[in-house]
Amino acid sequence: MSRIFVLGAALLLTANVSSAAVIPDPHVDAQRANIKGLQTAVLAGGCFWGLQAVFEHVKGVTTVTAGYSGGSAETANYEAVSDGRTGHAEAVRITYDPSQITYGQLLKVFFSVAHDPTELNRQGPDEGTQYRSVIFYSNERQRRIAEAYINQLNHAKVFARAIATHVVGLHGFYRAESYHQDFAITHPDDSYIVANDLPKIANLRKQLPNLYVPRRFTGSRRNSNLQYLRR
Repeated sequence: MSRIFVLGAALLLTANVSSAAVIPDPHVDAQRANIKGLQTAVLAGGCFWGLQAVFEHVKGVTTVTAGYSGGSAETANYEAVSDGRTGHAEAVRITYDPSQITYGQLLKVFFSVAHDPTELNRQGPDEGTQYRSVIFYSNERQRRIAEAYINQLNHAKVFARAIATHVVGLHGFYRAESYHQDFAITHPDDSYIVANDLPKIANLRKQLPNLYVPRRFTGSRRNSNLQYLRR
C-alpha cells in the first residue's frame, strides 16, 4: 500500500476503534460447562470476512467457518448469494468449547464489536439481504438466550435504534468457497479489511480483553497483536 493510503487507513482505524457499543452481559445464558466439549453457533451480520476474523480472536473458539445460511444447497455459492434473492445470508459457523465460553458471551461479542445489529439488510458499505443480521439457533436453549438478550438490550436502550437482528431456526449451513476462508488473516493489508474489519478486532481487544486471544496473520503483517491493537 502507498504511504498515503496507510496514513488514511490508520486514521480511519483510530476513529473506528472507539465506535463499538459497550453492552452488559446477558441476564439469560447457558451455564459454563464443567468439562471440555464442542458446540456450535451460527451467526450472520454483514460480510463473513469480518465475522470470521473477530470470532477467530475469541477465547474458547476452536474454529470459525465462513458460509451461507437461510437458503437452499443449490444456491449456496457466492455468485448466487450476491444477488440478494437466494434467502441466504453470509454467515459463520463458530465451534467453541462451552467450558471456556458460553453461548451468551458469544452473542455479547456479536452485538458489541462484530457488527451493528441495528442495521437492516446492510452492514457498513455492504447492502442487500445477504448482509442481514441473523442468529440461526440450533436448539431451544439458543433461541431462548438470543431472544432474551435482544429484549434485554432493547429495553435498556443500549443502541440508539432498535435491534434488527432476526432469530430463526437453523436449517442448513453451507461452507463458502475456499478463497473466502480466513480472508482477513491472509489478506490483512486489503483495503476493505483495513477499513472495516481490523477495527472490530481492535475493539474486541479493547472492550472485551478477557475474551480476546491473538491469532497469527499469514500476510505481510506478522500477527494480530499489532501496534494499533495496543491503544
